[in-house]
Amino acid sequence: MASDLHRPPRCAGCGITLHNEDQRKPGYVPASSLSKEGAVCQRCFRIKNYNEASSVTVNQDEFLKLLGGIAGTDSLVVHIVDLFDFQGSLISGLQRFVGHNPVLLVVNKIDLLPPVTNWNRLRNWVQKQAREEGLKVADVVLCSARRNIGFDRVVEAVNDHRKGRDVYVVGATNVGKSTLINRLISDYSDLKRELTVSRYPGTTLDAVHIPLDDGKSIVDTPGIVYDWRMSEIIPRKDLAALLPDKPLKPMTYQLNPGQTLFFGALARFDFIEGERQSFTAQVSGGLTIHRTKLERADELYAQHRGEMLTPPSREDLDSFPTWTRHRLRIPPNAEQDVFVSGLGWIQVNGKTGAVVDVHAPKGIKVMLRDSIL
Repeated sequence: MASDLHRPPRCAGCGITLHNEDQRKPGYVPASSLSKEGAVCQRCFRIKNYNEASSVTVNQDEFLKLLGGIAGTDSLVVHIVDLFDFQGSLISGLQRFVGHNPVLLVVNKIDLLPPVTNWNRLRNWVQKQAREEGLKVADVVLCSARRNIGFDRVVEAVNDHRKGRDVYVVGATNVGKSTLINRLISDYSDLKRELTVSRYPGTTLDAVHIPLDDGKSIVDTPGIVYDWRMSEIIPRKDLAALLPDKPLKPMTYQLNPGQTLFFGALARFDFIEGERQSFTAQVSGGLTIHRTKLERADELYAQHRGEMLTPPSREDLDSFPTWTRHRLRIPPNAEQDVFVSGLGWIQVNGKTGAVVDVHAPKGIKVMLRDSIL
């Protein structure tokens, strides 16, 4: 009996251990509710009372444990990715966890691209990128949660591929997962019923099962935190400068070899070898780009980091990861982007090839990919 008295309180909705320390972590409740009988966590409360799912995050190891149970189910897996950070938000190795279950790939934030974008070409690009990451998808749907573009098609695709099964919704942080779940709740769910819970075997994490009218569920999984995304390591106050909320305004620079572009104090792009050519930066309009000579770049950074070169601020840079240099070789006639996860990409416009160096915080994903535009 004594052990029961000291057992941590658990959510009456999903069974997770309750706490009042950090609103962003699973199981949060206000301190005033912590000791109440029948208390529910913030996420369950919002689903039950407002038909609204809140974003809950876990680290990569915890998320992989959570995914481990999906292959044994008969379900539709809806994977939401961020078009602005496609390679950064795609769940690596998802295929081995979903088994034979179909995957619907929902690509959010298409409102950031120009209205003249060829959407069929973009859909083909998405399918090719997913294949290269080892992910087989049953369908691709393009949408914008912010602008409510394409969500009817998302709901339609879920209906087409669900075939009476549960729907598991998975995604990284800040990709629009909660917005989609909220829409699915409003379209499919009768929330007069109590929340139901299903815990995966062998884990202490809980996925919230939101009941559907046909007796199946939408399964809201926590958002996975990937440390290779710039948006995960930048101070929260600087996110507005990093993450675009308006259509991207491309900035094109004619560069000679030996010239450098600074993206605040977040990254640096050096044109090392090649003929004079243009590079187009597709980054947030809130981010200031500075051009200088490569021979002056180290001195400029040392003198102006955190002041003229910002974000982050000088005091935040003290705890920021040190930069790592990535050398990338762009072959002639290759239509490629230099992708920096969470920051955006730099489109290589020349046809003669180039050698570039990208300096970015240690651990941030930097790579060459086929041009998205």
